Amino acid sequence: MNALIGEASTVIPGHFGDPLQISHALYSNRNAQANPAKPLFLLLHGWGSNEQDLADLMQYIAPFNDYIGLRAPLNMPQQFGQFGSGGYTWFHDCVPTGAQLDRDAYAASQAIDQWVESNIAAEREVVPLGFSQGGVLAVHLLRVHPERYRAAVSLSGFLAPKVIAATSPADDRLAALEIPVFYGYGKADNVIPKYEIFGMAAWLEEHTWLKSRGYSGLDHAVSLDEFNDIRQWLSDNNIASGVM
Repeated sequence: MNALIGEASTVIPGHFGDPLQISHALYSNRNAQANPAKPLFLLLHGWGSNEQDLADLMQYIAPFNDYIGLRAPLNMPQQFGQFGSGGYTWFHDCVPTGAQLDRDAYAASQAIDQWVESNIAAEREVVPLGFSQGGVLAVHLLRVHPERYRAAVSLSGFLAPKVIAATSPADDRLAALEIPVFYGYGKADNVIPKYEIFGMAAWLEEHTWLKSRGYSGLDHAVSLDEFNDIRQWLSDNNIASGVM
């Protein structure tokens, strides 16, 4: 029995931890080769969205960097209304927990990391940036293959708890590397419980070079104040110019 594949989901068809494969990506100008000397952003959307969702964000935080937006492999069923029409998900539930989250986060991170290996030159620096489920994965990529990623940005993300140790195989290596991570969240988030947010921040503080910011009045969303902070952080870490 494969411990990395769990029970069947009652939300999205399939089993938690089923292997995934990425088949759709959105590239910025010139096939994401307009500025090859700068780090490339890997955009990871949230529940019910698609590869176009975070592209507009780039004009506010890093307009001169290339990016690639990845589409999550799992289709949203039509019963989810607006989320089920052209929407996709990385996980077999909106906010899975425990072993279910471990399995899905690992399966999705493996798929993303394999896609990066096959489609991005090894010498190109890569910065995963994700929202919600994508925020989980921006961090979980560091827990799977930390040496490949220059930094990470997690917006309203949450943490896989490592109930299943094999789903986060590189945590010890990550802690030794001091990879820069920006973690932003809304203090009025109505999707991710506050204890999950604080747990994510505490874990990142121990395992990365963390910049964490909470935003008063912001729910499960992003804001211009957050964009300004990210832009400054990217400049401070020599990832983007800081110029709009």
